[in-house]
Amino acid sequence: MFLHKTNFVMRTLYPNFVWRKSPHEKKIYLTFDDGPIPEITEFVLETLAKYEAKATFFCIGDNISKHPAIFQKLIDEGHSIGNHTFNHLKGWANEDEVYLKNVAKCADEILRRNHKTQLFRPPYGRIKRSQAQILRPNYDIIMWDVLSGDFSQNLSPERVLKKTIQYTEAGSIVLFHDSIKANTNMSYALPRFLEHFLAEGFQFSKL
Repeated sequence: MFLHKTNFVMRTLYPNFVWRKSPHEKKIYLTFDDGPIPEITEFVLETLAKYEAKATFFCIGDNISKHPAIFQKLIDEGHSIGNHTFNHLKGWANEDEVYLKNVAKCADEILRRNHKTQLFRPPYGRIKRSQAQILRPNYDIIMWDVLSGDFSQNLSPERVLKKTIQYTEAGSIVLFHDSIKANTNMSYALPRFLEHFLAEGFQFSKL
């Protein structure tokens, strides 16, 4: 069970996290978690290029190591990169030292490719306050306003598209996944989502 729309309570509990951007501009901030993955991330890049949209990719360090050419393509095509830990660790389930070392390992993997980032998204959105406190001087902790639910095996592609459109508004940070698990739903919803909001006069910007 999950919420498609992040509620006021969550934003109040963690006011120092970035949940959404200014509602005063007709901009939407697409984000993709868990890549880079062959074919899937490349599909996302082709789709974004087709619609002249920019996005932010929160990458797993291990996937960067395995697929460096795709990671480089993200940068070359002008998208933003964020740290998503090296092994997709859940903060709540790991001691601070283990978690923070995993974040640092991902940062090293990004730096190895002559890139760095101040953007971090905790996998599953689960991070201890103690972990966030240590990370915040060096990172903006990026959450989301709208969760597409593309990873859910209980949602049809049509349902994912409908709910994501329903809850997205100006300034929304929208979360999709460029992962194997989410691919069926994401690959259906993404181009139709872009078409819908471009027709409404929105821009898609990176963080």
